[in-house]
This record gives sequence, structure tokens and C-alpha cells, in this order.
Amino acid sequence: MPGNSFGQMFRVTTWGESHGTALGAVIDGCPPGIELTAEIIQRELDRRRPGRGGATSPRKEPDRVEIMSGIFRPERSERELTTGTPISLVIFNKDAHSKSYSHLQDVYRPGHGDMTYDAKYGIRDHRGGGRASARETAARVAAGAVAAQLLRRHDIEVTAYTVALGGIYADRRDLSVIGDNRLFCPDSEAAARMEERIARVRAEGDTLGGIVEIRALCPPGLGEPVFDKLDGELARALMSIGAVKGVEIGAGFRVADMLGSENNDPLSPAGFLGNNAGGILAGISNGEPLIIRVAVKPIPSIHKEQQTVTRGNEPVTIKVGGRHDISAIPRIVPVCEAMVRLTLADHLLRQLALRAARG
Repeated sequence: MPGNSFGQMFRVTTWGESHGTALGAVIDGCPPGIELTAEIIQRELDRRRPGRGGATSPRKEPDRVEIMSGIFRPERSERELTTGTPISLVIFNKDAHSKSYSHLQDVYRPGHGDMTYDAKYGIRDHRGGGRASARETAARVAAGAVAAQLLRRHDIEVTAYTVALGGIYADRRDLSVIGDNRLFCPDSEAAARMEERIARVRAEGDTLGGIVEIRALCPPGLGEPVFDKLDGELARALMSIGAVKGVEIGAGFRVADMLGSENNDPLSPAGFLGNNAGGILAGISNGEPLIIRVAVKPIPSIHKEQQTVTRGNEPVTIKVGGRHDISAIPRIVPVCEAMVRLTLADHLLRQLALRAARG
């Protein structure tokens, strides 16, 4: 099963399944001398972990991370630092109820990867979706926390937040309030309406989709033409998240209705006078904030009857039980941050290598 690694110079490989013993990540290429502790990583994992109420699953996973390699505390130092060797992270599963999925062993759940995994491998882990489970993203968030430590050294910050949920849209972008509500929404009034929508849909046994926006402050020059354009790499990274079905950057699909004179961002001695480009021109960052939005599909596990087939292609109807989120939001928000951080960390190291070669 290839396709479990991401990045070139800052390279991450994730491993593990939803109901396996553990899951984790191995990071290769992280420079030495960067402060890193389990507590730093844990802060990010706590934002993603299940069992916190609202739209999320009641599965209560502590998601405690352990750093198995790649850090060292030198003598006379108060900090643990990366050594430049591979960093191995592990998160043990503690609250997996595999029996809840026994009746689905030979049934394909609509909207899930059950049928496609079976078609590809001829075998699948039906317990929570195995490798296809959103639980895999815990390893991404842990790796993204390591990338964040590198990026902060270069004044690169990444922030994601919810701008739509269940058809309710945020009218404001007040990033100071995203930590004040559990949906990470920059509009407190919209967040309250979203919570009401969640309660109604939960009672109906259904689920919700939404939109997450990611803003990143980074210097100009990141991105590699032609096939490794920064916008292409970011889209690939975010589309690798299971629930993401669309990505747009800057003005996104609105550019289709614009004139060239409306879409172009004029330049002045003080900088750009607009940001329809979303901070990227010709696949290279231009110094303006990166603005990215992702469309998040509704969770496919619903408590309503659905039509499907068995592995033997016999028609059946099912109700998916178990413990499931009502929406991938808000837990997907730190996952989006992580994937953008991993992409920027990789391209930052590429750019630093180029500068060194240029002298």
C-alpha cells in the first residue's frame, strides 16, 4: 500500500488504523536544534481529539503522544531539541469498540471507502474503516505540530477556522474569537446558529458539511514551478484529507465571473493592493497572506436507513451504528492547519537550500 508519505525535504510517513493498537508518524528531514516536546505536540492533538461534545463523536480517546526518537536534551540545556535524525511519534488507541462494526463486515457503507478498498486490495479492515478512517489524521496533526515549530523560526503562521456549517455562513472574520467557541468560527453569532443547526440535525439522525478557511502568513518565494507549484501542492495536501471534496485559493471559483481588470491584483511601492490571487502567483508565494478554502462533505455514517449491497452484491438496507461525528467540523480544522504546515515546511526547506546554493 504505497502513498503513505508526503513531502520531499520535510517528509512525513503516517501509519496505523482506527481500531489497531496505535497510529503514528515518522518525520524525516526536520532540521536539528528546534525545540520539541510531547507537550508542544499535545496542544495540537487536544484540538482534534474526539469525545469533546458538540458535533463530535463520543469516542473518548486521550490521544496522548509519545516521542520515540529524534530529540535530545544537551547538558546544561533546559530544552529538548531535535537532533536532525528521524522523529518517530506514536499515539495508542484506548477506546476502540470494534464489536460495533461486526454487522458491517460484509456490507458496504454508502459514502465510505468500503467498496473501493475491497476492489483494490481484496481485503479491508471493517472496524471503523481501518486505514481509511479519519482517525488517521491524528498522526498528521502530530506531524504538523513539528512542522509548526520549524515554521515559527521563520515567522510563518498558519490559522484555520470554520466559515460555513450546514448552510450557515460566517459574516465576519474576527480571528480573535475562534478560540472562544468549539467550532473555531470567527463569527460568534454565526457559531451560535451553527450549534442550533447541529442539534436539529443530530435529532434527525443526519450529518452536516461545511467550509474551512486557512490563512497562512509566509514570505515570498515558496513554490517550485512547474509541477510543484505551491497552490498545486497545497491543493494536493488538503485533498488528501478524506472529508475534503474541493479546494479554492484566493477568489477561487469567483474568478470565472470576473474580468481581467477585476481579477488582477495591482501593485504599488507599498505592495499588492488586492489579494484575489490568494498569496500565490505563477505557483510561487508573493508575500501576501495565503487564503485557502476547503469544502468538507457531510459525515457518511448516518442513523437513517440507506440502500446498499453486500460484498456478494446482494441488496440490503442498513443503519450505521457506532459512535460518529455529526460533522467533520470542528475536528478537521487542526487537520487542515497541519497539512498546510507540512506543505510550507517542505517548501521552506527547498527555498533555504536554493538560497544556500545561490550563495
